[in-house]
Amino acid sequence: MLAVLSGALAGFTALAVAELVSAWVRPQAGPVVAVGGAAIDRTPAAVKDWAIRNFGTADKLVLQLGILTVLAAFALALGLLGLRHRPAGTAGILVFGAVGAAAAISRPDSSGVVDALPSLVGAVIGALVLCTLLGRLQPSEATSAPGAAGQEAVTRSPGWDRRGFLIAASAAAAASAGAGAWGRVLNGGRGRDAVASRANVALPAPASPARPMPKGAQLRLPGVSPFITPNKDFYRVDTALVVPKVDATTWRLRIHGKGVTRPVTLTFDDLLRRDMVERDITLTCVSNEVGGPYVGNARWIGVRLDALLAESGVKPPSRGGPADQLVARSVDGMTLGSPVEDVMDGRDALLAVGMNGQPLPVDHGFPVRMVVPGLYGYVSACKWIEDIELTTFDDYDTYWVKRDWARKAPIKTQSRIDTPKPFARPAAGTVMVAGVAWAQHRGIDKVEIRVDDGPWQQARLAAEDSRDTWRQWSFPWQATKGGHTLTVRATDRTGATQTEQRARPIPDGASGWHSVVVTVD
Repeated sequence: MLAVLSGALAGFTALAVAELVSAWVRPQAGPVVAVGGAAIDRTPAAVKDWAIRNFGTADKLVLQLGILTVLAAFALALGLLGLRHRPAGTAGILVFGAVGAAAAISRPDSSGVVDALPSLVGAVIGALVLCTLLGRLQPSEATSAPGAAGQEAVTRSPGWDRRGFLIAASAAAAASAGAGAWGRVLNGGRGRDAVASRANVALPAPASPARPMPKGAQLRLPGVSPFITPNKDFYRVDTALVVPKVDATTWRLRIHGKGVTRPVTLTFDDLLRRDMVERDITLTCVSNEVGGPYVGNARWIGVRLDALLAESGVKPPSRGGPADQLVARSVDGMTLGSPVEDVMDGRDALLAVGMNGQPLPVDHGFPVRMVVPGLYGYVSACKWIEDIELTTFDDYDTYWVKRDWARKAPIKTQSRIDTPKPFARPAAGTVMVAGVAWAQHRGIDKVEIRVDDGPWQQARLAAEDSRDTWRQWSFPWQATKGGHTLTVRATDRTGATQTEQRARPIPDGASGWHSVVVTVD
C-alpha cells in the first residue's frame, strides 16, 4: 500500500513541477496539455466526430481527465514495480517524462527543444522522489557481530524506516502542492496582459453599420433559439486544450505568399484605424449533426478581408491570381484553408475584432478572428489568427484536410426543430412547432413541416435579416392524441431543397431531415 502511495506522490510531484516549469516556458508545454494536444492531432476524424457528438464542448475536459487517470494508474503501478526493483520504477517515471517531452516538441506551435523542459524536469524530480520514498520502505540488511564464547550474535533487521518515510512523503506532498499552486498562479499571470489589453479595447463606430434587426425577425415563442446568440451561449469547437491568451498590444498579422505583391504586417491598432464593417452572420461548425447545437448567429464588427488582400496585390483566380487557397494560421499552430475566390467574391468576409457589441471574447478568438459567411468554420473561421498565406490547394493541405475532411466546404442547407423538444408530451390542440433554418450566403426561401407520413405543409417564415443569417419559422399544428413524428425541411434561395439523404459530418458536413418524436396527451 505504501509503495502505491509512493508512486502516486512521485507522479503528483512530476506533474506539479512540470506545471511550475511550464510557467517559465509556456502553458502549452505542460505534459498534460502537450500529450492531450498530440492525442488530438493523431486521433482519426471519426473518433473526433464521436467525441464532439457525445461530449460536446466538454470533450477537452474529458480528454484531460482521461490522461490524468492513465497517468495516475501508471504512477501507482510504478510504485509497486519500484518496491521490487527500484531502478525499474524510477526509469518508468523518466519514460513518462520522455513521452511528454516528445509530445510537446511535436506540436505545430512548438517553440523547439525548450518545450521539452517541463516534462523532463518534472520527470527527473519525480524519479528522485520515488527513489527516496522507496528507499525508506526497504529494510536495512541484517548484520552479525562476535558474541560470547566465540559465537556470532545476529543483529536483526530493524525493518523499514517508518519515521523517515512519513517525513519524506509529507515533505514531497507539501512541496509538490506548493509548486503546482505557484505554477498555476504564474500561468494565470501570463494571461493578465491579454485580459488587460481586451479591457482597454474601445471598438470604433462602424463605417458600414449593420441594419437594425427587421421587425418580425425574432419570434416571441418559448423554446426557439434567439435570433442573436449571446456570447456566453455561442458554441465553441476547436482543438485548444489551453485557450490562447493573446496581448492585443503585441499582436501582429502577416499577409504574404503567392500573388502578394505588397506583403504587410499589421498591428491591432492598424486594424482599428481602418473602416469597420458591422454585419449579422450565422456561423456553423462542420461537426454539427442534423438538428445539432453547433450553429449560432452574432453581430460581428471588423475589417473587410477582401479589401486587405486587394491592397496587398492579391487577385482571385478568376482574375488571374496565382493563389486559390488562403491559409490562415492561429497562434496555437492551427491552419485553416479558404478558397480565395470565395473570400474575394464580394461577400462580407471579415477579420472580426468584435462580437455582439463587445471585443471578441478570449474563447472566440481575441484579438482577431476570421468570419466568412457561407463556409463551415473549419475552412474559414480561424480564431487567434496571426498569419495569412496565399498558396494553392495543390501545394498545401491544412490541419483538417490532412485528417480526411474536404478541402472546400460550403455550408449545406439545414433546418432544425427547436420546439417541441424530442419526447415532449404536449396537450392536444394547437401546438406551435418552431425552429431555425440556415443556408448562409444563399438564404432561406421556404420551410415545410410534415406530421407523420402526411403531406408537407408550409411553415411561416420570420422576417429575413440577410441571406447570411438563419431564419426562424413557426407552424401551428393541430395536435391529436397519440404518438407523432414531426419532420422539417428547408428550401434555399437557389430553389434547392435540403436532401433527405442522411450523411455524417465527415467529410463536408451532415445532411438529412431533422425529426422529433412527441406524444400528445
